Amino acid sequence: MYSDYAATQDYLFSLKAKGVKFGVDRMRLLVAALGHPEMAVPVIHLAGTNGKGSVAAMLDAVFHAAGWRTGLYTSPHLVKLGERVQVDRRILTEAEIMAYTRELEPVAAKIGHGCADDHPSFFEFMTAMAFLQFSRKGCDIAIIETGLGGRLDATNVVVPEVAVITSIGLDHCDMLGHSIDEIAAEKAGIIKLGRPVVMGRVPPEAEAVIRRVATERGAVVHSVREVFGEDLANYPTTAFEGDYQRWNAATAVLVTRCLDARWRLTPDVVARGLHTVHWPGRWQRTTIGGRLLILDASHNPEGASVLEGQLRALVAEAGRKPVVVTGVLGVSRAQPLLETISRYAAEIHLVIPQQARACSFEELEALIPSNFSGVVERTTVAEVFPDAKTCTVGGPDVTVVVTGSIYLLGEVMARIEPGRGVIESRLQDF
Repeated sequence: MYSDYAATQDYLFSLKAKGVKFGVDRMRLLVAALGHPEMAVPVIHLAGTNGKGSVAAMLDAVFHAAGWRTGLYTSPHLVKLGERVQVDRRILTEAEIMAYTRELEPVAAKIGHGCADDHPSFFEFMTAMAFLQFSRKGCDIAIIETGLGGRLDATNVVVPEVAVITSIGLDHCDMLGHSIDEIAAEKAGIIKLGRPVVMGRVPPEAEAVIRRVATERGAVVHSVREVFGEDLANYPTTAFEGDYQRWNAATAVLVTRCLDARWRLTPDVVARGLHTVHWPGRWQRTTIGGRLLILDASHNPEGASVLEGQLRALVAEAGRKPVVVTGVLGVSRAQPLLETISRYAAEIHLVIPQQARACSFEELEALIPSNFSGVVERTTVAEVFPDAKTCTVGGPDVTVVVTGSIYLLGEVMARIEPGRGVIESRLQDF
């Protein structure tokens, strides 16, 4: 069937090329045909505009610190498709992806027989792989992140120990709704009957929606704001930089408090997990050619407000403005990001991520405020990072910040960390 990984990728890409299919009916049929692997392992289920990945990684680290075997399902990936499905932070191998694809293909074909639209999608294939892997590897707990939204997301076949809504902002409006309350209703779709809900710092109109849905479903809401207040000093610290990561850490802490004592998530264990967590691309500091390089996946309007604080602090720390490399998917995302970047950058280097939805140079240039006096240049990832040890923009003492699309970060990481392997950018979604 699939003699090598390249052929497997071609098949999975053919599923992706059919487009995104919302709704959980196909996924319910798929997991039923597989013997309900989604029920084999206790689940923490996360939705939210931003912060899902960071909170998921924090929870994975906390459970691991307590001695549990953890499953982690996130999307999109940075470089390799297998990053989406991890057991004890070991990614799904190419051989495992091939084996699961061979197993799932005839099951999916049977479900789709007679109606092509009933055939499981690319994201549903990946979600099924996660459920099977976590079950077969004997995971004690699985941390599952929604792909997009919540109510109609393929992951929403789970009945979690805790449902988590990290944040609510305006993103993917064409799919989820054009107002905060509409988007909150989609995210709140992961709330299950009688299961606790942890709510991060969300706008008041989002909170009202989440509380209403929770009340309808008999679910108790645990609010970060109610427990930790407004004073940042009351919030837990973490290995990540930024005030918003302390908000994310508080969200993770509240999740642990919703679970019973058998999980052994003591305050010491939780603190150890929060300070050993690793999640690439979240204001990640590294070096290249002896100078500081920061990788940050601020890719939407809510992320732009977070980026503002990080860049302000960086300028104060360094005493000079950084050089920024950016590329974004969609004008609605690019506008707030470029306005923010323009206030703090000495130079802006524009690139186009290898995704169909990426903004063109012309679109990006039109969004840079007219009062920006620094250099603006068009370039490519390969020109900026010709090899793992070289960055061609900025002087020897200047910090370089790469920010914007997470797909851009993946392209950069593939060049500066060649050990990650060849980038699998065509197998991306959302």
